[in-house]
Amino acid sequence: MERKYQFSWDLLGDIAQGRPNLGNSTRLEVYRLMQFCIRDVLEQNIGKEKADNIFYQAGHLAGNEFYKNILGPQSDFNEFVRSLQEALKDLGIGILRVEKADLEAGSFVVTVSEDLDCSGLPELDYEICIYDEGFIAALMESFTGSRFKVKEVDCWCTGDRTCRFTAEVIN
Repeated sequence: MERKYQFSWDLLGDIAQGRPNLGNSTRLEVYRLMQFCIRDVLEQNIGKEKADNIFYQAGHLAGNEFYKNILGPQSDFNEFVRSLQEALKDLGIGILRVEKADLEAGSFVVTVSEDLDCSGLPELDYEICIYDEGFIAALMESFTGSRFKVKEVDCWCTGDRTCRFTAEVIN
C-alpha cells in the first residue's frame, strides 16, 4: 500500500522559517480541538474500539520517534527518567513522576500531571489517555528492548488530578 503521509521527523518542518512571527507556540485548545475532532470522526466511521486502537498505535509511533529524536539512546534508568521528565516538561506535554519501578520484574507505575490531553477537562467517568498509553509503551520499549502493555488506571476525567499508568513487560 502506498502511503502519502508515512511519518518522518522531517514532517515537523522548519518552524523558524515557516512561522517567523508565531513561532512554535499555540494554545492547548487548538491541539485538543484537532485531537478530539479526529477522534470523533474516527469513532463515527470505524467505532470506538478501532479508534482506540488507532490512537494507541499513533501514540506508540510518536513514542518511538520521540525516543529516537529527542532523548536518544539511554543506558541508565535514572538518566532515562531524568531526561524524559525534562523533555516532557520543556515541551509542555506534562510532568512525569515514577511512583514504582521494578526493573527486574518489568513493572512500573508512572503519573503524568498537567497532561496535555486531559488536565482540566470535565469528569467523564472513563479514562481518555489512550494515545498516552501507546506513547509510554514505546518509550519503555525503546529503553528496555522489551515489549510493554501500558494501561491508564487513573485520569483527570475520572476525578483524579493526575493521570496514572501501569506499565508491564509482555512475556
